[in-house]
Amino acid sequence: MANHLVRYAAQQSKARINPIISQVRSAHDHAHDHHEVGDPIKTIIGNREVVGFGMNGQPNYIDRVDFPLPAIRYKEVTPDIQEKGDWHKLTIEEKKALYRASFCQTFAEIKAPTGEWKSVVGFALIGCSIACWIYIWMKQYVYAPLPVTFSPERQQAQLERMINMQIAPIEGLASKYDYEKGRWKE
Repeated sequence: MANHLVRYAAQQSKARINPIISQVRSAHDHAHDHHEVGDPIKTIIGNREVVGFGMNGQPNYIDRVDFPLPAIRYKEVTPDIQEKGDWHKLTIEEKKALYRASFCQTFAEIKAPTGEWKSVVGFALIGCSIACWIYIWMKQYVYAPLPVTFSPERQQAQLERMINMQIAPIEGLASKYDYEKGRWKE
């Protein structure tokens, strides 16, 4: 039965998709006389330079302490950012500009505390407060009052009855009671 449903769904989706694909192809054919295949990576990253393998081999940029060298530069290549020769001959400002073209944050900026813990603790306390209010509401309106057998007098009477009936005389309650002296064994 499930196979029939899957086949039916596949046929219906093909019937809906095929006319759309043919319309797109015909519009594309009329708009362009030639078909140029571009690099799909360049369409995603733009004019940014690929400088390494990256995390999992993907050309993406991410600032992480455990993965310090991203696959692509942070900014796109512009004439004022392009390499200007020997690194030792550059001024401090030029070095900073080149660094900021490759990286968004320094290690100190990545490791700096963000204060996010405050919101996490706040939401955790709000959750605890809501849970307490739900408990109080359920205790008040949902749960029935405790039965009378939970009163201390009733529990004492139940214990005396269990001793009189000699319940569990080998290892249980009656084994700890001295029936000759009428008191608990020491």
